[in-house]
Amino acid sequence: MADTVTQTHAVLYARMHSASSCRPTRDRPRARQSATDPFLASTSRHLSAANAVLGPAARRHLDQGGARAHDFAQQCRRLEVALAQVKAKLYGSTFVVRRPWDSIWEEVGRELTETRRMEAQLVADLGAVAAAHCDELAERLYRTERRVPTRPHPYLPHQGLSGRLARRVALRVDRFWDTAEGRMVPEPVRPVRGRDGRLVQYLLADPHVS
Repeated sequence: MADTVTQTHAVLYARMHSASSCRPTRDRPRARQSATDPFLASTSRHLSAANAVLGPAARRHLDQGGARAHDFAQQCRRLEVALAQVKAKLYGSTFVVRRPWDSIWEEVGRELTETRRMEAQLVADLGAVAAAHCDELAERLYRTERRVPTRPHPYLPHQGLSGRLARRVALRVDRFWDTAEGRMVPEPVRPVRGRDGRLVQYLLADPHVS
C-alpha cells in the first residue's frame, strides 16, 4: 500500500509542478488549463479515495483511529479548498481575480505536503498493525479512485454514509461536465504488492523504520 501512495504523491507533485509553471501563449491560450486539469482531477480523486478507504481502516485498526480519520478528513478538506481556488482562478471566477497565481500555488503546495505527511503516517501505522490487509487496501484504494469525483468538493461530507452518498452524486455531476468539456482525467496509480517496508521509510524520511 505504501508503494501505491508513494507513487501517487510523486505523480501529484509532478503534475502540480507542470501546472504551476505553465504559462499560456498566443499559440496556446489554453495551455494552463491543459496542464492544470489533470492535476486537479487526479488530486481530487485521490483525496476522495483516501478518505473512503484509509479513514475506515484507521477507525477499525488503529488506536484513536476515529480521531485520526477525522483529522485526516479535515486536512483533505483544507487541500480541497486550495484546489477549489485553483479551479476558480483557472476558469475566471471573480472571487479570486485579484489573487495572484503564486499565492494560490503556495497554498496548494503547503496543504499537499501536509496531506502527504498525514497519509504516510496512516499507511505506516496500518502496515504495522494490519500488514495482512495492506495489499487489499491498496487494491481498494485503486478501485475507489476510479469511481470518485474528479473535482474538489470541500464542503461536501467526507466520512460515513453521508460521505458515500455525497461522492456518488458528485461523481455523476463531475462525469457529465468532464464529458461536456472534453476534460482529460488521468488513470490512478496501479498498486504494486509486497514492498511496503522500504517505501514506508521513504514516505516518513526515516531509514530506521522497518
